[in-house]
Amino acid sequence: MMNSAKHDSRQANAPARRMGLIPGAALVAQAILFIFILSMAAKAQDNASVTPPQLRGVGIDQRLNNQIPLDLKFRDETGQTVTLGSYFGKKPVILSLVYYRCPMLCTMAENGLLNALRDVTFNIGEQYQVVTLSIDPTETPDLAMGKKAVYVGLYGRPAAKQGWHFLVGDEPSIRALAQAVGFHYNFMPETRQYAHATGITVLTPQGKVSRYFYGIQYQPRDVRLALVEASNEKIGNPVDAVMLYCCEYDPHTGKYGVVVGHILKISGAITLLCMGTLLFALSRGGKHENS
Repeated sequence: MMNSAKHDSRQANAPARRMGLIPGAALVAQAILFIFILSMAAKAQDNASVTPPQLRGVGIDQRLNNQIPLDLKFRDETGQTVTLGSYFGKKPVILSLVYYRCPMLCTMAENGLLNALRDVTFNIGEQYQVVTLSIDPTETPDLAMGKKAVYVGLYGRPAAKQGWHFLVGDEPSIRALAQAVGFHYNFMPETRQYAHATGITVLTPQGKVSRYFYGIQYQPRDVRLALVEASNEKIGNPVDAVMLYCCEYDPHTGKYGVVVGHILKISGAITLLCMGTLLFALSRGGKHENS
């Protein structure tokens, strides 16, 4: 019995010996590894907790189907007081929240929007509207007018003069609209700049949040599909309807992805139609030969 117990003990400790460790040393090594893992986890947590205060809470929360307050008042590029609802009612609206004196990021985002819209065959002012609003309440209609002259000029389609609106406003109205679409930003007093995310929001003619696109570059195909979808397919063509059936909006990525199952259904329907047409043609050909 004693020999058997010793033999079992040696077998149990064999892995430790193969690693060059005696049983006690193996326990110490495991304890060190455990402490190391805990310290790494604590370090990661500390790094997460030291996010600069000005960046805390900054981002975009998706609030799909949320109604924005259409009674909010702003000033347009001419200095006239306008109600947000005056841009809604018949056409979908693309909303861009930026600020005009932004040293870099806002210009990049607005350039990305311009590039996408130039590749969309729909025309601003005809099939849809664009509203660009400054989140800085100190900015003036003159700044808005300057931005409009640049972007409408680069866009180069006449209807955009009446369809792309550059607005400024007071802090409560700006915050109310930003809150409604889930756009969170912070003012940084030390630099007199704003910490903010970048993206655009597509709204229905009734002023409900329909789709979001993130970043500073937007795919023209996705923007077109979002406009068709927001309009309840009142704009676009049959090809757009097929694309919407085959593609599905992913709220996590802010993009449209292909739905394989829907494509297979369409492919099957086309195959059946082709086979039916072929059989009909063959049957007609046989009748002509018999006659």
